Amino acid sequence: MHIPLDYEILRLVWWLLLGVLLIGLAIMDGFDFGVATLLPFVAKSDVEKRIVINTVGPVWEGNQVWLVLGGGAVFAAWPAIYAVSFSGFYLAMFVILAAIILRPVGFKFRSKLEGSAWRGAWDLCLFIGGFVPALLFGVAVGNVLQGVPFHFDETLRVTYTGTFFGLLNPFGLLCGLLSLTMFIRHGGIYLSLKTEGDVAKRSQCAVMGMTILQFVLLGAAWWYVVSNVEGYAISSSIDPNFPSNPLSKEVTRGLGSWGMNFQQQPWMWIAPGMAFGGIILSQLFVSMKREGMSFLFSAVSVFGIVSIPGLMMFPFLFPSSSHPDHSLTVFDASSSQMTLFIMLVAALIFVPIVLAYTGWVYRVMRGKVTAVDIQKKSGEMY
Repeated sequence: MHIPLDYEILRLVWWLLLGVLLIGLAIMDGFDFGVATLLPFVAKSDVEKRIVINTVGPVWEGNQVWLVLGGGAVFAAWPAIYAVSFSGFYLAMFVILAAIILRPVGFKFRSKLEGSAWRGAWDLCLFIGGFVPALLFGVAVGNVLQGVPFHFDETLRVTYTGTFFGLLNPFGLLCGLLSLTMFIRHGGIYLSLKTEGDVAKRSQCAVMGMTILQFVLLGAAWWYVVSNVEGYAISSSIDPNFPSNPLSKEVTRGLGSWGMNFQQQPWMWIAPGMAFGGIILSQLFVSMKREGMSFLFSAVSVFGIVSIPGLMMFPFLFPSSSHPDHSLTVFDASSSQMTLFIMLVAALIFVPIVLAYTGWVYRVMRGKVTAVDIQKKSGEMY
């Protein structure tokens, strides 16, 4: 069968699609995590808690499609990355999945009984289901930027030599806190859009605090990467159309390597511009009570923040700190050319469908959630 696209082009397309899926996850599922994390702090009474929960109640399951799509894309398009990540981050991923599993049971069971102890327990589950993934996703990114200790043998079997607690290093935790504040802030802006009264005011106060903290953490993370983290660079020739083999290149490490892409490709500065500019503008619109515009620019800032490490590391996807030559790149970690092409055809069919029904759902469910809604439809809402 003739494949109309070069292997190199398909690899680049799937690198971009993976980025789109991760950005979609951060924007769409991100405010779910933020809302769940803010639940104990912005809602005091049971009615207020139900208001907060029902702002995401109709959409949280649909938002998880981005998580499923992202995981499926990594499994099918980048199998080597899937293998290494599940070897190295197995316990961390188990913790994340266990926390995420608490979300559906928390939503479903919380309102089955009226006891405060019962509902308080499920509120805690919802909080954990938002807080833990929001923190550990950032910790994972921080460790990838520093390099992960793994290597392959001659048959390409992967061996991970790190530990779970080794992931909780200072820079990993810094990135985790940045991720956490990003999601909390995004969720707080969503709550200010979907609620009114005291809940909206408390959410706006939380957004203000997170704005300052996120700005500081983002600046600190950028400075630390540029000045203290050894980046990676390919020092040998590599054929972008050659079959995947992560052992066929030479890699060097050095301070400043992660900043080289921004020096060589000035257009990449759009990403940090979106990150910092989106934070400032979204806070400005929150102050002006224009919650819709605020949420839009919050999404812009999330887009920029998630894009920065991807652009900074290109063409690396999963660098190895113990054996740099075994690092995984866009051009030696992908599936076959035929697999990427078939998946691209499927993506061009189904991703627009996902976008269409997502847009339709949000249009139908637009408007604020109020105490009157909870009282009128108590049996139908979470």
